[in-house]
Amino acid sequence: AYLNHASPLFSPAGSAAAAAGVPTVIRVGSRASELALIQTRTIIAELHSLYPSIVFDVVTMKTIGDLVLDRPLQNIGQTNLFTKELEAALAAKQVDLIVHSLKDMPTALPPGMSLSVIYKRDNPTDALVVRANHHAGRSIADLPPGSVIGTSSVRRVAQLRRAYPSLVFKTVRGNLNTRLHKLDEEASEYDALVLATAGLVRMGWRDRIVQELDLETCMYAVGQGALAIETRADDDVVNRLLRPLNDRDTLVCCVAERSLLRMLEGGCSVPVAVHSSVGEGQLHLRGAVFSLDGSQTVQDAVTVKLPDNFGASGIEECWLLGDKVGVELAQSLLSRGAGSILQEAKRLSNQTQ
Repeated sequence: AYLNHASPLFSPAGSAAAAAGVPTVIRVGSRASELALIQTRTIIAELHSLYPSIVFDVVTMKTIGDLVLDRPLQNIGQTNLFTKELEAALAAKQVDLIVHSLKDMPTALPPGMSLSVIYKRDNPTDALVVRANHHAGRSIADLPPGSVIGTSSVRRVAQLRRAYPSLVFKTVRGNLNTRLHKLDEEASEYDALVLATAGLVRMGWRDRIVQELDLETCMYAVGQGALAIETRADDDVVNRLLRPLNDRDTLVCCVAERSLLRMLEGGCSVPVAVHSSVGEGQLHLRGAVFSLDGSQTVQDAVTVKLPDNFGASGIEECWLLGDKVGVELAQSLLSRGAGSILQEAKRLSNQTQ
């Protein structure tokens, strides 16, 4: 369920060879939220700059994760909360590709589907947003004891509870607009929210960010900040057209992160956090597993030297390298006791379903 390209090139040159079979219209599947549409239009703008003669039609739909808002994500009982309906439309050839937030994609895709593009990553950190007219300072450390923080992420709760045990954490669901409205309403039960920095910036709400949480306090989710495109694995023409949108550094980092999560058999019900980077000729991946209350953690990191020709590497080479690093880190974490922490987190999550 990974890449199935015949040629591991980033160059758009391959698309010219397939020009005879290029469709005049490509249907793009997207969730219906404002943020999802902004992200989808970002991808379409890139594609239109490469292929100005192709019309890209957006087909929107709501997913289980959009519709079931009365309980935390980890209590709904499945991993494809934000992808299932879109993938059904893709399989039925009602759309030709889907634009996702990569962090919403399960590490195992349905049969016949391909993760064809991992697009250049935006800021992957988490951000603190305080209630309008709230005067509690300019960082999470300034919030008084008992302050209520809204987040739907067990990963964030585990890390922040560990660092700030005097704060109270409460689930908040809905799209970004809904969550900010819940924060700002007069009788709000929340003093602040923790949200993905990238989503806030894409929505034009950078000014609401009080603090970007540092990675020592809160590492981010697998794939956070990156967009991805899912296609049918056998759609050679569309896959070839999409190939230039892959970003080499983002791809190798996110494949490493996803391989780590896959080996740990993690999902939204367990707190797994990461930090990855490419620099100075190296790929660095740091990962951590937490208990739900943050009291236990196992952490480790792997750093590998990149090939001398990494700048010219193709998709397959990047994919294989990232996969190897993610597997290596997962094995290290499991050997140090991460498995028992994960099993207990899953057991506790299952009890609340």
